[in-house]
Amino acid sequence: MRATPLAAPMGASSRKKQLKLDDDLDTECPTRKQARSGPQPRLPPCPLPLRPSPTPVRASTVTTASRLGPYVLLEPEEGGRAYRALHCPTGVEYTCQVYPVCEALAVLEPYSRLPPHRHVARPAEVLAGTHHLYTFFPRPHGDMHSLVRHRRCLPEPEAAGLFRQMATAVAHCHQHGLVLRDLKLRRFVFTNCERTKLVLENLEDAYVLTGPDDSLWDKHACPAYVGPEILSSRASYSGKAADVWSLGVALYTMLAGHYPFQDSEPALLFGKILRGAYALPQSLSAPARCLIRCLLRREPAERLTASGILLHPWLRENLVPSVPSRAHLWEADQVVPERPGLEEVEEEEGEREMGLYG
Repeated sequence: MRATPLAAPMGASSRKKQLKLDDDLDTECPTRKQARSGPQPRLPPCPLPLRPSPTPVRASTVTTASRLGPYVLLEPEEGGRAYRALHCPTGVEYTCQVYPVCEALAVLEPYSRLPPHRHVARPAEVLAGTHHLYTFFPRPHGDMHSLVRHRRCLPEPEAAGLFRQMATAVAHCHQHGLVLRDLKLRRFVFTNCERTKLVLENLEDAYVLTGPDDSLWDKHACPAYVGPEILSSRASYSGKAADVWSLGVALYTMLAGHYPFQDSEPALLFGKILRGAYALPQSLSAPARCLIRCLLRREPAERLTASGILLHPWLRENLVPSVPSRAHLWEADQVVPERPGLEEVEEEEGEREMGLYG
């Protein structure tokens, strides 16, 4: 299934940008984000270590093995915006996100608003060039999307420990006036090789609220995670409630091993989301089923808040998550499945209806 743009309602104003759905179902890499248009206001003070790039920056795309002060940019990641980077004095690897310099406000403003938090990644350093902005993040140890693809589904105690960290990151952002938008499993990455500690990888696409009203007019989401209110004809929607819906999709996927709403045709997929048509696996415990239902409610006002999620009995009952052994992690990563891999199936049967995880 490919990304499908939806037209915003006639006469509705847009706070930031028009709907651009980055399809997460057929590819490991989301669509490259486009530069934001319109006049850019002055850059607010930012506590990040921003300094000019000590080497000239070309207007064209970054070439591999480019030197940026103490860093060397290596091969690009999938998608073209991120690069592996090596900090030469220490030999530590980083992920370098490259943006047009005109996006500096949108990239850095969320970090200036948000106090540091253990579950939200922040750039270790920011370099500003003539044409590009470079943000350097510590290299992660994989992401939640990849883990669920390998493991198919997670046992409830382990899923609860990981989901609690995801909800904590979202609650922290909401508390300080940030709506994250475009939330999905891939945006949560591991900071340790045991894959027990998660952070939100960045604040890209975060919207900075100017008051208590979290209404948004732009419609921007990944199809599998988009809330029904974004697909409806409503002129605006609650950004925070839309984030909570996306968390509900993520939790369901972690526990069931597939998305709650699936279809090869975008129109049919969006119809299922609008109707709230999904089935809970019978194997889930009653508290887990309850939490999913509290998040995937069609009416945004009836959903739990991000802070309220942390008080749910399912998370409080699973305060000590089970840690998968290193042997199990090795098995999850290394054993070749007996049937064709997901990527091969998608290439051979791209038109066939099938879920993300098989």
